[in-house]
Amino acid sequence: MAQYDAHLTGHVLDEQTGEHLAFVNVQLKGTNIGTVTDESGHYFLKDLPIGRQTIVFSFVGYETLELPILIEEDKTKELKAVIREVSQQLNSVVVTANRYATKRQETATIVNVLSPKLFETTAVACVADALCFQPGLRVENTCSNCGKTELRINGLQGQYTQILMDSRPVFSSMAAVYGLEQVPSAMIDRIEVVRGGGSAMYGANAIAGVVNIITKEPVRNFVNISNTSHINEDAGYDIHTDLNASVMSENRKIGAYLFASHRTRSAYDRDNDGFSELPKLRATTAGTRLFFKTSAYSKITAEYHHTTDYRRGGNRLDDEPHTADIAEQLRHNIDAGSLSFDWFSEDNRHFVSAYSAIQHIGRESYFGAGRDTAAYGRSKDLTSNTGLQYRFSYLCGRMNGDLTIGAEYNYNGLHDRMLGYQRDITQKVHVVGVYAQNEWKNTHWSVLLGARLEKHNLLPKPVCTPRATFRYTPVNGLVLRAGYSSGYRAPQAYDEDLHVAAVGGNVSLITLDPNLKPEYSHSATLSIDWYRQFDALEVNLTAEGFYTYLQDVFFLREDGKDAAGNVLFTRTNARGAWVGGLNLEGKLNYQKRDFNFQLSMGYTYQQSRYIEPLQWSADVPAQKRMLHTPDNYAYLLFDIQPVHDFTISINGKATGSMLVPHLAGFIAQDEQTETPTFWELGIRLAYDIHLYKHYCLENSGGVKNILDQYQRDIDKGEFRDANYIYGPTMPRTYFLGLALKL
Repeated sequence: MAQYDAHLTGHVLDEQTGEHLAFVNVQLKGTNIGTVTDESGHYFLKDLPIGRQTIVFSFVGYETLELPILIEEDKTKELKAVIREVSQQLNSVVVTANRYATKRQETATIVNVLSPKLFETTAVACVADALCFQPGLRVENTCSNCGKTELRINGLQGQYTQILMDSRPVFSSMAAVYGLEQVPSAMIDRIEVVRGGGSAMYGANAIAGVVNIITKEPVRNFVNISNTSHINEDAGYDIHTDLNASVMSENRKIGAYLFASHRTRSAYDRDNDGFSELPKLRATTAGTRLFFKTSAYSKITAEYHHTTDYRRGGNRLDDEPHTADIAEQLRHNIDAGSLSFDWFSEDNRHFVSAYSAIQHIGRESYFGAGRDTAAYGRSKDLTSNTGLQYRFSYLCGRMNGDLTIGAEYNYNGLHDRMLGYQRDITQKVHVVGVYAQNEWKNTHWSVLLGARLEKHNLLPKPVCTPRATFRYTPVNGLVLRAGYSSGYRAPQAYDEDLHVAAVGGNVSLITLDPNLKPEYSHSATLSIDWYRQFDALEVNLTAEGFYTYLQDVFFLREDGKDAAGNVLFTRTNARGAWVGGLNLEGKLNYQKRDFNFQLSMGYTYQQSRYIEPLQWSADVPAQKRMLHTPDNYAYLLFDIQPVHDFTISINGKATGSMLVPHLAGFIAQDEQTETPTFWELGIRLAYDIHLYKHYCLENSGGVKNILDQYQRDIDKGEFRDANYIYGPTMPRTYFLGLALKL
């Protein structure tokens, strides 16, 4: 790029207060040229390309502002920006919907964003704890011994959701077993959630939706240290400590974000029978994200993190696992990293991205009962993703066009051994995919057509998954959307196969039907999204209808016991199933000088049914209703700042009645149980003490599960069913937090 003696200076003000804003991002659109405002709210950009340019001002909690300006040679221009404080969720820039940055209101697919503010106000330690505060999403603990969590989107099991790290699908079947609890909130910039089929862009398993965990990247020099300590009424504890730091070179061409997190949690035994309802846990994560701007139009980004995770449940938790009546013990060592190179042309019409990501998991495990010395196992899992993406932006009549094409290669190699149970799974998955999509859009219309063609080595023929979405904005603030997508799941080992639960003094084992066929899906969505600004009050109301049909749906069938007494399950095909329902969401955001509040509520009504009645056990009647899928669930988030630096946050989750399986052991024979409705309520108080300049000490405290909602019919003793667990994972719990922001 040619260098010109052309500079830009200015300052950024808050629209409401008129105060100068520090650390606002100031970026020359379509380039890597940028800076942040200093502590006085001023900025300076030098050696800018001449001609008509656009300057983008962005800041967390404020509306992104774009201002045009003519940059001239041998001149220094001045540009003042006044930005308005709004709800970040309503005006976010997202990447998951189309694989490139787009304003949320302009996407043809609804994208929900979980921000760092949500992590703070709910005092969550990991991804799993935060995801339930979105419509259509529900997270539940499915094992009382190891604390396995499962994310369900629009009523479908966790295996139907594609989880991404920085837009890369490196969350394998093994990673998905405990992975959502192994990603600490300290390393997360935001989480983007797309409900509905995403296979056209992200491949297999993206039937229910896509969850994109986006890690933090450096923006300025700072250090944050925080600790949150939880204690329940039984003196159980959960303590997590986080360290975040960002370092930037003076010319802002090189930057590094450093993060570290440590969590330790004691086991919890609700009924005092000596067997855990929640395992003890020790987890540590450390890593970094780096970038190097090779020019004004190109950048290299690298990320690496290492996680160690230890969890132990059952009884006799301090002894060797084979001396316990029931024990599930796991040690994970996880290494993950990514590398990408991004380039875009000076006219901002061409964009190329080459990327590669990898994740390796080493696991030592014990899943056993009855003091079995043969229940030890070792597992290794390697997942990689390599791809190339090109985007071309053009003008088509009165509409802007974006053509995106790409190619990806995904690999997963799994080796899971439990020789004492004659279990030795070796699986290699190779998937080659190409995709293309074209979006035409203007202020009022958006049409997106796309498809992905994949060759999966476990399927005889390539699979094509098309996608079509439509957006119509008749007036400013009203958005109508409709979409169709298809997807598939290959007949391979999924996460529940890699989790072995204790049942009735033995263990449960899952095998695949040798004639298992792939599962195909067809999904449709229809939504209305309404935005309105009333002076200081911002309103957003969303209604989304969804329907998914599953062909040759996977079904888990009990097939008795083997010679050793282990409970056997087989994954086979049923004729089909459907999931349909309605997501409702409402948001209010009021900003008036020192007083503000935000209210967010979501409700989901759904039905998840098999086409024909199915029977998972000979002891229970056949029925169409899917297990572990309530027809109703909801959430509530309310934040109010009555005075400057003091915030009150209230959160709640409601889970309606659902049908869950209960295997024989503690009870005489298999049963199906209709669970009660649960309502969790929490509160957090926070006060900021300003120490020096922008240095801040945040003090917080509160209560989770105020009403002490918990399952009442827990199995007792060594013959219990470890999977018979539902409802809130923790009892009434008190917490204190301290965060130093430098």
